[in-house]
Amino acid sequence: MAHHQDLTSQPSVAVTEVTDGLAYELGDVRVSCAPVHHFPVDSAIGYRVEAEGKAVVIAGDTRPCDSLDRLCSGADVYVQTVVRTDLVKAMPAPRMQDVLDYHSSCEEAGATAQRGGVRILVLTHFVPGLAPGTEEEWRALAGKFFDGEVVVASDLTSVTA
Repeated sequence: MAHHQDLTSQPSVAVTEVTDGLAYELGDVRVSCAPVHHFPVDSAIGYRVEAEGKAVVIAGDTRPCDSLDRLCSGADVYVQTVVRTDLVKAMPAPRMQDVLDYHSSCEEAGATAQRGGVRILVLTHFVPGLAPGTEEEWRALAGKFFDGEVVVASDLTSVTA
């Protein structure tokens, strides 16, 4: 609004806070959510989007937890941010070590996907950043605990379940 003088009224915004359960429903689209473990950061939420008989879970930053398992149960696709524990532990910066306390490793993401009976695990938001040519390493770590398809995502990756 500061850049466009012809705009004279504030946009209308409606905020609905969600914590656990149904977050949104319209037609056959249903979005549910659950709190996930990202301590010490509070109020982290994972989402499950269902439509046309398919379910996608978008977990974001979290450790494995019962509520994440509940969201993933029977999902077609599970999208999880991941850390490479081996690479992070090799970094001398204490602040980097902290991320291991509240993010899922590739192995943990694989185990969560396996427990949930997920068809496709999508790894994303890599810590440290994904070095070109190392995609198979990340995939293999998750694959130690998951029998399904593991996708190492990049920008605009799409999957079909």
